[in-house]
Amino acid sequence: MTPTRTAVKQAATGSLVGLALGDALGFPTEFKDVPSILAAFGPWREMELPLARGTAYVTDDTQMTLALARGVRTAMDRGVLAPLRLARPVRDEFVDWYHSPENNRAPGNTCLRACMLLDGDRLWQDASQIGSKGCGANMRVAPIGLVPGLSEEQRAGAAQLQSALTHGHPTALAASDLTARAVYLLAQGVDPAGLVGQLRSYAYENRSRYHEHWLGDLWTRAQDPSARHFVERGWDECLAVLERLDAVQRTADPELDPCAYTGDGWIAEEALATGLLCFLLFPGEPLTALRRAACTRGDSDSIAALAGAFAGAHLGADAWPKEWAERVEYRSDLLTFGALWDA
Repeated sequence: MTPTRTAVKQAATGSLVGLALGDALGFPTEFKDVPSILAAFGPWREMELPLARGTAYVTDDTQMTLALARGVRTAMDRGVLAPLRLARPVRDEFVDWYHSPENNRAPGNTCLRACMLLDGDRLWQDASQIGSKGCGANMRVAPIGLVPGLSEEQRAGAAQLQSALTHGHPTALAASDLTARAVYLLAQGVDPAGLVGQLRSYAYENRSRYHEHWLGDLWTRAQDPSARHFVERGWDECLAVLERLDAVQRTADPELDPCAYTGDGWIAEEALATGLLCFLLFPGEPLTALRRAACTRGDSDSIAALAGAFAGAHLGADAWPKEWAERVEYRSDLLTFGALWDA
């Protein structure tokens, strides 16, 4: 059965707000191990949204998600989504973020270096950090999964291009593509129980496909003998972690740190898998999924941000209690893009 968009549940609003809430919940737990988190915040199932002056502050994960969203909106306002039409405004938004005084949330070195290099006239492929597959590539990609009306080729190409502007490693490209695909499928009403199987099939189908129209000659910056070899290397790493996820998604102990099953999330494919695992452990309990994701030894804010994006896409805007959603930083921007893409 082909999934259909269910606008009533406001999947885009739910996904974007969920991403920001997960980011805010994981902000103070990042860089801590689980015993330290439990000592500081109490039982993980009872974690509360951290507030400062009445606001739940987020990290660069949400900031860059909104930068991408603004770039995508600009590109689509100018016509059909295409490589050149997308690359310029997203590049500009990333550079604006780089120079913003609000860029003070411990962003990753890859994003900082790439955005510094993007601030100029060089080809974006020459700014891309070809050796990095950090989760900065896919922590921000949810908007690509939420924009209505894109073809599969546009969604895949755009997801990989936005990654490649900063993280050019083939695994970062594939993980971003898969993350956007997961958000898209959940927003369309796919049953979470079959999601990992669909993602594995998608990975196999696209394993040898290099999106030259979107990526240009990016692959030549690596040491691979061909574009096909380059892209297969990335998909194979993603397939390996999806196979691990598939093996444990129904048997994992929710009381154990999810990072023990699918990795700590500092790299793109592990962030995808561990964020998905937290969501799949509690597909009908979005706050529990966020809390589990935030109480992890790894990249807690990014894992929780992805778990929130998945849960919100699946359940819609009503997934999040009003007292949480009203406190999150950048709420107005999140709701603006949600309303745009839910319409």
